[in-house]
Amino acid sequence: MAIAAELKKQLPQIEIVYIGQRGDLLIDIPKQDPNIDTCYDISAGKFRRYHNEGWRQLLDLKTQYLNIRDAVRVIRGLWQSWHLMKKINPDIVFTRGGFVSVPVAMAAKLRHIPYITHDSDSIPSLANRIIARWAIVHAVALDPETYPYPIEKTFRVGVPIDSHYHLVSLKERQLYRKQLGLSEYHWVICVTGGGNGAKQLNEVIINNAQYLLKVYPDLVIIHIAGRSHAQDLSLEYDNLLTDQRDRSRIVVKDYVNDLYRYSGAADIVIARGGATNLAEFAAQGRVCIIIPSKQLIWNVKNAKALAEAQAVIELSEDQAEQEKRLANTVIDLLENPNKMKSMSNKIVHFAMPDSTNKIVELILSTINYRQG
Repeated sequence: MAIAAELKKQLPQIEIVYIGQRGDLLIDIPKQDPNIDTCYDISAGKFRRYHNEGWRQLLDLKTQYLNIRDAVRVIRGLWQSWHLMKKINPDIVFTRGGFVSVPVAMAAKLRHIPYITHDSDSIPSLANRIIARWAIVHAVALDPETYPYPIEKTFRVGVPIDSHYHLVSLKERQLYRKQLGLSEYHWVICVTGGGNGAKQLNEVIINNAQYLLKVYPDLVIIHIAGRSHAQDLSLEYDNLLTDQRDRSRIVVKDYVNDLYRYSGAADIVIARGGATNLAEFAAQGRVCIIIPSKQLIWNVKNAKALAEAQAVIELSEDQAEQEKRLANTVIDLLENPNKMKSMSNKIVHFAMPDSTNKIVELILSTINYRQG
């Protein structure tokens, strides 16, 4: 959506079509975006393989059933994409590398339509590894030599983020708190597991919330749980926090399309290791505790790179599940303002605020080059 906004800004007459996965819980977000002219959804599926599980995955009947089911969905999606590419006849396709990209990119190749891939992480997604050989250009977040792509058509552009993400001043942080109704609190913690949430992260926060609320009577936790988790999570908080004053200091959201306000209002952000979120928080100079999913090796690598530079605090899932480990990490930060300031200053160095412009320039220049 950040790219769509910038494309419309630079070239108002351009038509932007979004193709997503059928059944996606967040499909309404691009549908409501004023910069996206048309939305389609197609059948898609993913191949489930879990880091460190090895051959044991082959014995998991549920996993194998889901993989077979999704293979059929990919074939169906390829057929749908073949017809969509004929109907839309785009000048170019841009893909972020999710599994819905595979049938779309393969159909584009069969229709002789060029496409650009983008990798946010240091490790290309399986989807991008499948479709990479036919891409006209590879846009990447890090040094091109990090990736297994031909160097002559690989360009570093960073991770595209919304223009609302920028270094947050104290005055702006107070404004965000006022807009969100949080002005009465001294400390604000923002928790996000990404667009669809993260069940394991949600459980970790529940297990630490009561202790944090007890230690800091003027603290509020904004918990963005994901649409499929929010209702159950709210009930768990209801059962855990019988004191209504404590319960009122936990604000559960399913999904927000203005995360920049919530993260900008926070003293500390607790999140996964997704590249886009990390780029957003880096641009804002947020103090972050990152708990990457151990099944997603790229999340782990993202978090480790920042942790080694002392720009974030990284906790593994196993560490985060230790009793009060996360709560004590939060307390250590809140009681150490110099450490928080240092982390804020260091994470900013990882920001690439011009990333969206670079991608738009790459898209438009590729179109212009091919049109002669």
